[in-house]
Amino acid sequence: MQDFEQMGRIEAIRSLFEGSGFEPFAPAAVQPGGGQFISESRLLLEGIDFDLVYFPLRHLGYKSVALVTGALYAGLAGAGSLTVVLGISAKLGFSQIKELWEGVLVAAKEFGYKTLSLDLQPSRNGLAISVTAGGVVPSTLSSRPAAASKDLLCVSGALGAAYLGLQVLEHGRSSFENGDSNQEELERYRMLVGSYLKPEVPACLPEALAEAGITPAAACFVDRGLADALLRLRRSTGLGVKVYADHIPFEGGSFELGKTLDLDPVSAAMNGGDDCRVLLVIPIGRYEAFRKDFQTFDIIGHLAQSDAGAVLVSPDGLEHPVSAPGWPKQENTL
Repeated sequence: MQDFEQMGRIEAIRSLFEGSGFEPFAPAAVQPGGGQFISESRLLLEGIDFDLVYFPLRHLGYKSVALVTGALYAGLAGAGSLTVVLGISAKLGFSQIKELWEGVLVAAKEFGYKTLSLDLQPSRNGLAISVTAGGVVPSTLSSRPAAASKDLLCVSGALGAAYLGLQVLEHGRSSFENGDSNQEELERYRMLVGSYLKPEVPACLPEALAEAGITPAAACFVDRGLADALLRLRRSTGLGVKVYADHIPFEGGSFELGKTLDLDPVSAAMNGGDDCRVLLVIPIGRYEAFRKDFQTFDIIGHLAQSDAGAVLVSPDGLEHPVSAPGWPKQENTL
């Protein structure tokens, strides 16, 4: 019998769907009116996805919405409906849940959701947050151009910052538990900590792309590390993927902190989580138009012939095969 460690997350999901009549990782559904409707969900569990020792509740509410919104944007769908279900343990009072909800409201308004619903349930094992977002792909983005070798990989912000910010918070855990905010270290790595606690997602991205007349050939949400996203792109496009280590954007302080904690920022970018970045595949012929209106995006690589695989190119030109937690080893040989 295989266990999860042997199978990996992707293969486990695929196996659970086997024989069900449903397709795992299915494309967007088509509504009767012809529009593509996309739904994305996220479940956040206390002690696994967040720690209330150092995570402000208002930021947690905002981040919960940002995570599911980024996934929606990666499907090129605008923000439509948002549903939140909270599993509340006895240690949390109404005032604390209200603080969490205020963060949800800020995010819902910022990202332009049209409807918002909430349900409350009891929980025996700490706080649980379930978020589901739905939206429709603008008609001008519903027909994507075929992905091709040399199409550019453009990412919406720094990578690895959220993982490094989490390490700052974990490093100062004892200070938080003793009521000390560890302000000096938090200020020194303010941008990294902020990337973890209150991530940035480019608001109204699908609408902005539609207005600019730019349709990505493919897109994915980078929330489980860049390596995971590259493997998903490779599977969805059937092409090779090349990313250049010296083109990956990093937040200020990443290399200083990496040296202090003996962490490689490139490894953090490839395998860290919660970055909340959108990775777009832009047809090379549309790059100049894209660059004009989306200057905050960075080019980190390009698609390649299928036999190239998924690789990270080091500054010395060596190509290193990409692997990621959750993917079985054989995925790298497809």
